[in-house]
Parts: sequence; C-alpha cells; structure tokens
Amino acid sequence: MYKMVTCDLDETLLTDDKKITPENIKLIQTAAAKGIYFVPNTGRNYLTVQKNLRELGLFQKKNEYVISFNGGAIVENKDNRFLKVNPMSFETIAQLFKLGVEHNYCIHVYSLHELYIWNMNQNEIAYLSGRINGWVDLEEDNIEKLRGKELVKILFFVPAAKERRELREFVTENINDNLNITFSSDRYIEFNDPAADKGRATLQLGEQLGIKPAEIIAIGDNSNDLPMIQKAGLGVCVSNGKDFVKEHANYITKRDNNHSAVAEVIEKFIL
Repeated sequence: MYKMVTCDLDETLLTDDKKITPENIKLIQTAAAKGIYFVPNTGRNYLTVQKNLRELGLFQKKNEYVISFNGGAIVENKDNRFLKVNPMSFETIAQLFKLGVEHNYCIHVYSLHELYIWNMNQNEIAYLSGRINGWVDLEEDNIEKLRGKELVKILFFVPAAKERRELREFVTENINDNLNITFSSDRYIEFNDPAADKGRATLQLGEQLGIKPAEIIAIGDNSNDLPMIQKAGLGVCVSNGKDFVKEHANYITKRDNNHSAVAEVIEKFIL
C-alpha cells in the first residue's frame, strides 16, 4: 500500500496556465483523508508553493511537508519549519554566477528565503508570473553582497537544449565535477549541492515518517525529477514528460498536466 505521493509542480501538477485542476484537487484531498501524504517536490522556493497548499487544504498543516529547491530543503508546512537544508558553498555559486554573467544569461540565485535575479528579461517575467511571488533584482554583476547568506541553488535561463547540455559538460569538466546538475521546464539548467536532489530528500522524509521507499509514488516530467522517479517504489512520468524520463518510469500516464494526470495516478494506484 502506498503511503506517500511526492509530486513535481510545473508541467506536472500545474497546468500550462499555472492552475491545479478541480479533479486533481479533489483526488489529492480524498487521498489525504485516507492518511496519504501529498508532498509537493519542486525546484522552487517553498514560499512560492503556499497558494497551492491553500488550494489543496495543506496550508500551515502540521505533519505535512514540501520538498523545495530540488531537494535543497525539506519544510514542514506548519510555520514553514525546516527539517533539512543542503546549502551550496558561496565560492561555488560565485564561480557559476561569473560563468553566467560571461554568457549574459538570466541568473537566479536562491537563498532559503529570497530569490535574487540578475539580467531579468521579458520572457522570464512572463514565465514567472503566477509562479513566483517576487524577487530581488541584482544590480551588480557579482554576488559579493550575498556572502554570508545560506544559498541553496543557482540556475541559468538557457532555452536551447543543446546549449544546456554543453554547459553541463563544461561545468563538470572545468568548475566542479561533483554538483547535482539538472534541467527543468525546457528552459533552465539548475545547480545544486551533490547532497541535494529530489530523490534523496524524498527518502529522507519517508524515513522520518516511517515510510519505506516501496510505499512512495513519485510523479514528474523532467531531468530534475529523475532521482525521485528512480528511487520511489512507483516512479511515474506524466504523458507530456520527456522521453528520457519515461524510459525510467514504472508508469506513464495517459493524461497530461493539463488534464489531471496526477488524479489519474491517485485513482489508479491509491483509490
């Protein structure tokens, strides 16, 4: 019997217009009423998930959780209490930031509580609208002002898939060969501490709750979801997910993110 569902947000739970369908809400709440944990598992800051938690009836609930920053933090919903944090070193983020500046990328740097963005553009503003509550613009092309803050992730907006792959290879060979480097939303290359990924965080939370890997369902669509899809008892890729993710999934939904794919999984494997 499955006891936890951990689920990506963008392009998985959320529709393309950034909504949760009524059917998804209904079945998630039905599963929760049966004692099933529903854990959003996102690359985003935990603060950006609060609206979604309200819709799902999980807002400020004790013993309910969010995995944030691609596994960089596990947060209890009640009072947004941190259970686990996997920060990156300032020196590594500074090196990556310098590389992003050299390529003139739009760069996101995440601390535990803030999102800092350098070189914002209209494409990013349109994508982030409805997903991100706000950010701090970085006026200078360095992050010295962030020294001393607990930083958990950095990403670049790189819309070309070939360029993302080449960049991953360059960083591995020339900057740090021990980072967790993933892609998301067909636009980002993301860098985390090697101890931070969605799969490790899922198993850590499961262990704390007395839930075995075999009792966990993980649902996602892209590269940063692969660790949880591979480590969970049932790894699911939504039908709109990437082919290389589908290759590792135990189940591929018939529906896509716009047509309640998560509800399909809950109906089939839990209810």
